[in-house]
Amino acid sequence: MEGSGDEFLKYRSPLVSRYASKEMAFNFSDRKKFTIWRTLWIYLAKSEKELGLPITDAQVSEMEAHVEDIDFAMAAEEERKLRHDVMAHVHTFANCCPTAAPIIHLGATSCYVGDNTDLIMLRDGFDILLPKLARVIDRLANFADKYADLPTLGFTHYQPAQLTTVGKRACLWLQDLLMDIRNLQRAREDLRFRGVKGTTGTQASFLQLFQGDHDKVEQLDKMVTEMAGFKKSYLVTGQTYSRKVDIDSLSVLASLGATVHKICTDIRLLANLKEIEEPFEKEQIGSSAMPYKRNPMRAERCCSLARHLVALVSDPLQTASVQWLERTLDDSANRRISLPESFLTADIILSTLQNITEGLVVYPKVGLLYTQDCHEKIRVLSQQAAAVVKQEGGDNDLLARVQADPYFTPILNQLDDLLDPKTFIGRAPQQVARFLTEEVKPVLEPYKSKMDVKIELEL
Repeated sequence: MEGSGDEFLKYRSPLVSRYASKEMAFNFSDRKKFTIWRTLWIYLAKSEKELGLPITDAQVSEMEAHVEDIDFAMAAEEERKLRHDVMAHVHTFANCCPTAAPIIHLGATSCYVGDNTDLIMLRDGFDILLPKLARVIDRLANFADKYADLPTLGFTHYQPAQLTTVGKRACLWLQDLLMDIRNLQRAREDLRFRGVKGTTGTQASFLQLFQGDHDKVEQLDKMVTEMAGFKKSYLVTGQTYSRKVDIDSLSVLASLGATVHKICTDIRLLANLKEIEEPFEKEQIGSSAMPYKRNPMRAERCCSLARHLVALVSDPLQTASVQWLERTLDDSANRRISLPESFLTADIILSTLQNITEGLVVYPKVGLLYTQDCHEKIRVLSQQAAAVVKQEGGDNDLLARVQADPYFTPILNQLDDLLDPKTFIGRAPQQVARFLTEEVKPVLEPYKSKMDVKIELEL
């Protein structure tokens, strides 16, 4: 077919081809993965050399000169022959570093590069997500502040309830997002390095290399861990780091997904009530058949992807539960999918939500209900007015019924003041002000330098 490349002849993940940011897509790319593998081999060689193993400066320099010189075709051919991805890349690296070939991967097992690289990618993934989440919180805080005292009808059971304010409702969303940024920060800070542990986690191969010197083995682990930018390594591992670490990482992302789903569902409901709308492009088409429609497609996208994000946490839960003894390999194929997809999905829902919160449109005169069912007269008249709306399709004539009822004659001249919706919103504006000052502002402080990024979406 004319004009079609090979990329159109096979499945491409929409998470990469359609949605996720370039930085998150790169974070889980083969280029980054195998460059980190080579970097980890350099860290290992440098540390082993410093601790007395017969490794030369020339060997280290040769490895450093070729860290990004990856022959992917050769690696693929080696893996096809060897059926082992790590050894395929050892051979490929050795091919361009013949002097260093004997000391590449010295004493290590495959999980030295595999697991440690995964931990670096998880850490870097959190570092991409956290500023994006902070920007969503910032935009929504601005929105809450702007509409702190704008009355709106509150709902319980999705039935009309007491009045609240648009800003107070936004603070309910913000509170959940603050819990999420706390959770992501904790998960990121709790990550440790697998370090240099050997085949079953006993460090036996390294103890042999250092002729029984336990202190040097511990120092090797510490040096490589610090070179990789981690404060600590796990003191005990099997062949892999505990797969509960993956649960910790993906569960906070799933929790974020639940938050975003709730927020965007609320926006969709309010869009139907004509109270709030997400941004709408000048040339955007809501429906091919119904030109008047303003579909909340960004919020719908968030909900759609958030469901996938919430579902993905079941993978590490099940994987961790079946890691027999020191490890089994049935984790590998699953983790290749579930780890990147969780971060890619979280990335796009945060970018989309930032775009939504930067352009939310409020219609102040829609959706207010000026009643309090605190008196039998009001209750009866409210039911009568509701019957007109529901059964006859008429307008809500409650106010006219109140004015016509002799019971209310003594207060007719005060009716406008009594029906001012701001008399029914309680302390909502004050709550908003205090919440933004005490809860939101301190959380955003570390991210101030990253607040100016705007999100433009291709729909």
